[in-house]
Amino acid sequence: MRDLRSMAPLRLVPARSRRPGPVLVHLVSAVTAPLGGDDLELRVRVGPGAALELRGVAATLALPGRHPGRSRTLVHVDLDEGASLAYLPEPTVVTARACHEAVFRARMAEDARLRTREILVLGRVNERSGSLDTTVDVRRNGPVLKQTTRIGTPEVDESPAGLAGRRVLGTELLCWGDDLPEAVSGDWWSLVPLARGGSLTTALADDAVTVERALDAALARHPGSARPSDSISCSIPSDRSHR
Repeated sequence: MRDLRSMAPLRLVPARSRRPGPVLVHLVSAVTAPLGGDDLELRVRVGPGAALELRGVAATLALPGRHPGRSRTLVHVDLDEGASLAYLPEPTVVTARACHEAVFRARMAEDARLRTREILVLGRVNERSGSLDTTVDVRRNGPVLKQTTRIGTPEVDESPAGLAGRRVLGTELLCWGDDLPEAVSGDWWSLVPLARGGSLTTALADDAVTVERALDAALARHPGSARPSDSISCSIPSDRSHR
């Protein structure tokens, strides 16, 4: 690990284990965040041939703040030649009256590998959801995926064109070697190869556990499913977060 810097509310905690494989870093929320008005940013660079696994340790609660205004979280990733990153945060819960924007942006070398999973929960138990705009923007010699999802409008969320009344939406982008020749699907999930390489899984359910199982089932169907944790043991990422 060449450079690791962070400050509240986002803390980067490297695992002490000397296990083989990618360097493991946990993303910890030191205080309640994001609140309305917060602007959080995490920048990650994985150097040539290096491998990093960045995992959350607890669900993120998007909450309203004392002052008006939306909260925003930006994760910006640069992957150099031969680099790999698995970015696996815990679910984000959009609480009542929250207004949050989440952006994941990645710029990849041609032979870099990326796995990123996002699970969104519309409100706590028996709670109406706030509003959320989430964008995934990934480029590798051109656009791989740029997708924006807006949730929190009941008429849309409950319609078949939206979330069909389900409370939890999960997506997983896998740019990891070969892709399936055509789309596959299961019970409320689908795995679709993208035009410029990579695959996108989308899953809906009434709870996060079911969505996680659906994403895992789709991952098992991907040709690279036996290799998403394979990587070079020497890792030289540069990570930075600030509020």
